[in-house]
Amino acid sequence: MAARGVERVLAKCQACVDAGNFYEAHQMYRTLYFRYAAGQKYAEASDLLYKGSLTLLKHNQYSSGADLALLLVNVLNSSKQEVSGVTMDRVVTLFQQMDPNCPERHNFLTSAIRWTNKVNADHKRGHPDLHQRFGITFWQEKNYAQARYHLIHSTDGKGCAAMLIEYHSSQGYPSEVDLFIAQAVLQYLCLQNKDTAHAVFTAYTTNHPHLEKGPPFVKPLLNFLWFLLLALEGGKLAVFTILCEKYEPSLKRDPSYKEYLDKIGQIFFGVPPPQVSQGLFGNLLNSLLDGGGAEDSDDDTPVTANATPKRKETQFDMD
Repeated sequence: MAARGVERVLAKCQACVDAGNFYEAHQMYRTLYFRYAAGQKYAEASDLLYKGSLTLLKHNQYSSGADLALLLVNVLNSSKQEVSGVTMDRVVTLFQQMDPNCPERHNFLTSAIRWTNKVNADHKRGHPDLHQRFGITFWQEKNYAQARYHLIHSTDGKGCAAMLIEYHSSQGYPSEVDLFIAQAVLQYLCLQNKDTAHAVFTAYTTNHPHLEKGPPFVKPLLNFLWFLLLALEGGKLAVFTILCEKYEPSLKRDPSYKEYLDKIGQIFFGVPPPQVSQGLFGNLLNSLLDGGGAEDSDDDTPVTANATPKRKETQFDMD
């Protein structure tokens, strides 16, 4: 299509938008996209779809805007576009413009994460920077469960800690203050993200207004996490085993901890994997490790990713 023809179609699209004829504008954007795609003019197609999607979304045409946004991800896949600040800015901007209740929003999110996985095999669960930006967006929307899931798959330990402090302060019981951070630390370790596990623990225990300064801490579970992070540096199985035995009463407060610690033992201390099925919690742990929560669900992401500590008062064990 000649440049003059493209400009004419774009002008018609804008005229339709200005006149409130959003359906016609949407169809024009799609028609022009398919012409670009047929000619493998990926840069032009990307610009068109981003501008068209943003225009429609700003006029509250969420389904039509999301449709163009999904086509944009198709272009990123077809062109094998590398993950960059510009492309992530576009993806996140469109995501933020979508109504949180728009059904297509989750499809767009999962498609974008799959794209980053395809173009960079090092990030098999999706690019951590994109997860981080999705997590921050959900946090701003007070959707703590989804924020938590995506921040766990990022390397933003300080940001995750700040979100968890707000999450606990607004929705948790005082007795759960250690549970909120324990699950995050163990999940980061299961994802082999030791540095972020250390960062989230330090930031949470330093900045939470209802925690005493440490280490050592009053709450045994926090001391366990502190010692565990130290033990990772030495990699001695005997130290890991003694820690788990010493703090067994505290670790029993959440049955999922055993599954996490089994995996941590395998990753960092050379413990052989169990020969039998791990049951329900093992399946949930696999969902976390596979990144399935972002792709296979909407509000009901896997328990391992989104679990809120049990909402009940707990008798604490003291060291």
